[in-house]
Amino acid sequence: MTAIPDSIDATQALLAGQGYVCGRALGTVVFLALKLGRPLFLEGEAGVGKTEIAKALAAALDRRLIRLQCYEGLDAASAVYEWNFAAQMVAIRTAEVTEGTDRETLTDELFSERFLIRRPLLEAMSPQPGGAPVLLIDEIDRTDEPFEAFLLEALSDYQVTIPELGTVRAPVPPIVILTSNRTREVHDALKRRCLYHWVDYPDFDREMEILRARAPEATERLSREVVAFVQSLRTEDLFKKPGVAETIDWAKCLVALDAVELSPAIIADTLGAILKYQDDIAKLQGSEVKRLLDQAKAKLEPA
Repeated sequence: MTAIPDSIDATQALLAGQGYVCGRALGTVVFLALKLGRPLFLEGEAGVGKTEIAKALAAALDRRLIRLQCYEGLDAASAVYEWNFAAQMVAIRTAEVTEGTDRETLTDELFSERFLIRRPLLEAMSPQPGGAPVLLIDEIDRTDEPFEAFLLEALSDYQVTIPELGTVRAPVPPIVILTSNRTREVHDALKRRCLYHWVDYPDFDREMEILRARAPEATERLSREVVAFVQSLRTEDLFKKPGVAETIDWAKCLVALDAVELSPAIIADTLGAILKYQDDIAKLQGSEVKRLLDQAKAKLEPA
């Protein structure tokens, strides 16, 4: 288990060691979250690297990563625990043909650890051999307000209650990271419980650093053209602008095709790596691709 970094620079270096390049502001809020034991709320467009921070931290600190993927209709029971009903039914039927098993003993047995299925929140509150885990609560904006209220209570005391077994309190609070793509506003009460940071699209130099770290097989020339084109693309009126994740995926696709530079033909053939909606792809047909490519290459020319 790696120790918590003792400075902002050490935090940035820790993340960089996992291929995650972050700026000073993000490095600061991550350091403070680790130092103060506060949940970290990361908000921003999809694909800008919010989820990757949790993965990088877990790997760098040698901690277990426990992920709660949020969705519409998620309730407290699904996030905390459930009982293994199939195994309970087998136990009941076995008890029916076995003499000497009274009802009270059977009930205690059925609602014991043996039949408990731990979901992410309960698992994160339980002792871990490698130290407190990293709990990633991903896309919290997909849930509803009742679940937010439950989560606020759970994160206030780092404990959850199982009616049949009692309260489980984390011996050491987990490292909690919440992410939101801002499809809706998350309640202020939950945000106030956390340290907050908006993860924006990186500038050209930062995105180049990221691409060098995550797709080192791409040549410098190709990487510069890819980043310049994607950054130009983000200025267009698109339903879903490409994130950093798409930049990395696209660069890897181009390398797999042995591309050494961008051309209108190869961009048209690989648009599905950076754009995920047909309406957006349709906007970049014909001369539009060439216009954006010319615009991107113009930015790379020395002044």
